[in-house]
Amino acid sequence: MYPNCLAVFRLVWSKDVTKQFRVAVVGATGAVGEALLQCLHERKFPISRLDVVASERSAGTEVDFGRKQLVVQDVAGYDFSSTDIALFSAGASVSAEHAIRAAEQGCVVIDNTSHFRRDESVPLVVAEVNPHALAGYQERNIIANPNCSTMQMLVALAPIHRKFGISRINVATYQSVSGAGRSAAEELGQQTAAMLRFQSVKPSKFPVQIAFNVIPHIDSFQDNGYTREEMKMVWETHRILEDDSIGVNPTAVRVPVFYGHSEAVHLETRSPATVEQVRQLMIEAPGVELVDERKESGYPTPVTHAAGRDPVFVGRIRKDLSHSNGVNLWIVSDNIRKGAALNAVQIAELLVNHHL
Repeated sequence: MYPNCLAVFRLVWSKDVTKQFRVAVVGATGAVGEALLQCLHERKFPISRLDVVASERSAGTEVDFGRKQLVVQDVAGYDFSSTDIALFSAGASVSAEHAIRAAEQGCVVIDNTSHFRRDESVPLVVAEVNPHALAGYQERNIIANPNCSTMQMLVALAPIHRKFGISRINVATYQSVSGAGRSAAEELGQQTAAMLRFQSVKPSKFPVQIAFNVIPHIDSFQDNGYTREEMKMVWETHRILEDDSIGVNPTAVRVPVFYGHSEAVHLETRSPATVEQVRQLMIEAPGVELVDERKESGYPTPVTHAAGRDPVFVGRIRKDLSHSNGVNLWIVSDNIRKGAALNAVQIAELLVNHHL
């Protein structure tokens, strides 16, 4: 089992950071890139110089950083040797080429794509769960951000695993379209508008119509019948919780919601856990906000709670009627904010407080 990460996480705020850092945001024109810039600004990250970087087609455009406007630079010609930290969110193919180049030039890379998540030489980090894993970042100078669905689930489940042990996780996700990019959100909007005008729609980003529909298919199908999105939750849970014995049984579903992923999670713990014990753990857990009242609207939803906000929201905590050690939870979080941008910035904060 890993150390008391709550204590480690709280240390982030215990040190007065006066040093400033040269930072680059790669993929600055995308949805995650915009959220990265917002988080850096709102959390007053100690920046001496900030560069915004993207593909050639976006070079020369401007993006907002607080009240400033910054000119986007072309990633192909960007020199990372004078940059301390680079936050990548430009896609796996970009990271495969340029994140490696940046790391080789001495820049510490925090990567939001899937490219490095299964690389055992690259730490896979959720700030509230396994900050100790950052100790190995110097081997490659790269740190990986987990998949958004795994991340929000483990922020809530890690305290339960530390206290009671988790033997099995059954999870069904209800994932918003923004997880598939800006074009996916636009497709939902366009299809919804067309259908309200009684017009036919033609899928483009998704394999079938997403408006007024749900799609039990995210990413490519694997040989075992699960999709890659589902298998990410298996692989990443084992790595982050450092326990390959946990059974993870996921079903990933795309739903017609713009921002915010939801998850119905059914746990089997190794030792019995009461609802009140789980509730107390959620109250104490860093990054979690408990919304668990047994009444109308006494539970979190993507629109009313998660969208545009930092916490992982947990509600509908109850005993599993079918298993003596079973507990059910409903977990909701903004997939762009906490699921990508915020965690990357929190990792950067851990770096500058304890490693750089």
